[in-house]
Amino acid sequence: MNHEKIPVSVQALMKEIKEKCGTKHARWSEIFESCFANTLLTTVKKLEDGTTYVLTGDIPAMWLRDSVAQVRPYLVLAKEDQDLSDMIAGLTQRQFQFIALDPYANAFNETANGAGHQSDETAMTPHTWERKYEIDSLCYPLQLSYLLYKNTGRTDQFNESFLVAVDHILDLWTTEQHHDEKSPYTFYRPDGPDTSKYDNIRCGASGYTGMTWSGFRPSDDSCTYGYLIPSNMFAVVVLDYLKEIFSHLIKDPQRFERVARLRDEIQKGLESFAKTKNQSGETVFAYEVDGLGHSHIMDDANVPSLLSAPYLGYLSTEDVVYQTTRKTILSEENPFYFEGSYASGIGSPHTPDQYVWPIALAMEGLTSNDKLEKERILNLLVATDAGTSLMHEGFHVNDPTQFTREWFSWANMMFCELVMDYFDIRVER
Repeated sequence: MNHEKIPVSVQALMKEIKEKCGTKHARWSEIFESCFANTLLTTVKKLEDGTTYVLTGDIPAMWLRDSVAQVRPYLVLAKEDQDLSDMIAGLTQRQFQFIALDPYANAFNETANGAGHQSDETAMTPHTWERKYEIDSLCYPLQLSYLLYKNTGRTDQFNESFLVAVDHILDLWTTEQHHDEKSPYTFYRPDGPDTSKYDNIRCGASGYTGMTWSGFRPSDDSCTYGYLIPSNMFAVVVLDYLKEIFSHLIKDPQRFERVARLRDEIQKGLESFAKTKNQSGETVFAYEVDGLGHSHIMDDANVPSLLSAPYLGYLSTEDVVYQTTRKTILSEENPFYFEGSYASGIGSPHTPDQYVWPIALAMEGLTSNDKLEKERILNLLVATDAGTSLMHEGFHVNDPTQFTREWFSWANMMFCELVMDYFDIRVER
């Protein structure tokens, strides 16, 4: 990897966090330093063409989604640190190149080496590690390009590669508004678990809603119903970013109109189909719907999630339906909410039963307005690191020494973002 030592700006932030933590929260500082440096030292690689490739951690591939979450906290330093700004800009360019190669793919190899799930029955290429179509895989690169602008004023990322990627995304999301009639996408993993075997049957039929369809969740698990509500919320947010870009930064009335039309259709679909009733008869957001009357009450640990809707910028934490939804998904009504002697929180069908995710715990803190609640969650996270000074994918609620993924950069950086948030250091959006 290119970073053999910790940049000066990163060292300065680590020192600031250590001072703010003091002796009371010394463990926060210790793990912050470990996690914040780990991403740069172990996952980030500058390629010969000036783009940036970011490994997800212990899997030798780059996920479009994960790579954004991994570098997002560095945006607070990028305004003053040109090298970090260039690294993030290089990542957006690499992401746009991958999207142009195949907008249905979620994870890519550094080179066309044929690594990954090449036996999957879908249109794989040697550059593709995995081709599970997820809406969020396209949302995240658009988000990063916009946040880079908001935090640094930089605009050179909005170049021809950006425009090509945007056109691919708009084409795909428009096609997937009519998945059953128009989609060319197929996927089947014969030797995978049930959550990886999407075969155009598992999700069943979908009715038109205005929303755009997704085969897989941000966990890389297949959807139960085709319209994934938190991912469509995220799509609305990034389409609003594109409206701003095409009206103020790139004067492009034709693309602006197309973006605005798609955004309004998805938003209308959310307004018409995204809500259901919980067991108490209260109105909540469903996790997934099919447009034919079926809905699914749950939440998953990965982001976008229903829990993360304010973090994404879709709505306020004070939104009444959000608060009711939050209460519901942080309870046993969510089949992936687990409680134990060490922790309580949201897990995922992607990991074993009774495993909660640090990503979801961090998001619980990031979407709370209660500083004591943020403190409780940070204390919980440092107490369940299994002595590694890093975050994991998931851990058992009754035994945190049982965990999945010893090296998971996304979770590391979500912990860092919560520490920064506690001390009022935030990415502008």
